[in-house]
Amino acid sequence: MLAQKIMYKQFNQKNRSGNFNRFNSNRFSGNRPRAKERARYFDPTNFITTNSNVKTELTEYTISHSFSDFEISDILKVNISQKGYTIPTPIQDQAIPLILEGRDLVGIANTGTGKTAAFLIPLIEKVAKDHLQKVLIIAPTRELAAQIKDEFIDFAKNLGIYCTLCIGGANMRRQINDLRRNPNFVIGTPGRIQDLLQSHSLNLSGFATVVLDETDRMVDIGFIKDIKYIVSLLSRVRQSLFFSATIGNGVKEILESFVQNPVTISVKTKETAENITQNIIKVSDMGSKVDKLHDLLIQKEFEKVLVFGRTKHGVQRLSDELVKRGFKADAIHGNKRQNQRVKTLEKFKRNELQILVATDVASRGLDIPNVSHVVNYDLPESCDAYIHRIGRTGRADKKGVALTFVN
Repeated sequence: MLAQKIMYKQFNQKNRSGNFNRFNSNRFSGNRPRAKERARYFDPTNFITTNSNVKTELTEYTISHSFSDFEISDILKVNISQKGYTIPTPIQDQAIPLILEGRDLVGIANTGTGKTAAFLIPLIEKVAKDHLQKVLIIAPTRELAAQIKDEFIDFAKNLGIYCTLCIGGANMRRQINDLRRNPNFVIGTPGRIQDLLQSHSLNLSGFATVVLDETDRMVDIGFIKDIKYIVSLLSRVRQSLFFSATIGNGVKEILESFVQNPVTISVKTKETAENITQNIIKVSDMGSKVDKLHDLLIQKEFEKVLVFGRTKHGVQRLSDELVKRGFKADAIHGNKRQNQRVKTLEKFKRNELQILVATDVASRGLDIPNVSHVVNYDLPESCDAYIHRIGRTGRADKKGVALTFVN
């Protein structure tokens, strides 16, 4: 919304002066503030708008293709149709033809715009035509990498193309054995890919296609050196695809050594979806904070709720408390084993849980259907983190609500 854009501009102006400078100067350096320190610098009242009557003045993008128009195999078209895809999203409409042409690409897009299919569909077609081709896809979190793998399996059905998922928290020996089978696609997180490189279980010299997904998040969580090292091991003659919601200093640093004469496409027309109603919940007594959350969650419209906390221990404590109060709730965070996180996430997707309490591990890229509400129980550390958190609701043009607790 126009009002949101104006308020976002004001927020950025604050970032360029006063106390906000400390956050910005540290963000892409080695001296990142601690979580509690960072959270003080995000004031949601400077960004959130609750005026639902403001009309957008943005020009809508006109789709110029259908999936049947793309130069891809009939089997792939059937797989796309079986997933229920009929009309490409704007980023799919623009990116798929360019990737099929072999171009390097920089895609700038909000979360939930269909980026995964935008690169998987043309790359699966590329490998289907030449099974000697190898593709490396790097994502910031285990959950996003696993989701990309699941999408890959659906799109690559009956094409004789295989992938290996390389993420932390899962059995590394099994991943090494899978890599020995010479899969066409390797999908993983930077840390585990580094582990596999150091053990000489993965050789990247034969990979002529690479995708960096959610690059800004990888920079935020400190993977910039890992990414630059991994990229240095790839074939110099390659197709490089780069997706990010924002282009900050650290992202630019990676871009400079990553792509050659890229095509840049942007479908990031606004910071937050206009179909997400945003509001704040004022809490004067922090001791009653969980009671305030309880009062919200018992309301009928809170059907499927994603609650974000700042720390692993805090998230677990909150989840345990909600379970004690009779809610169907569980938590995902970095202290849980990967198989536990996957099982919990699947239960939430299947509506076996009403409430998922999570750290920011769940704020990026995850496509969880029909989340009615996002609750920022603890403040996010930045404007970008806020945008990605609330992007878990209001997906696929559905209505959503985002609530942020403030003192």
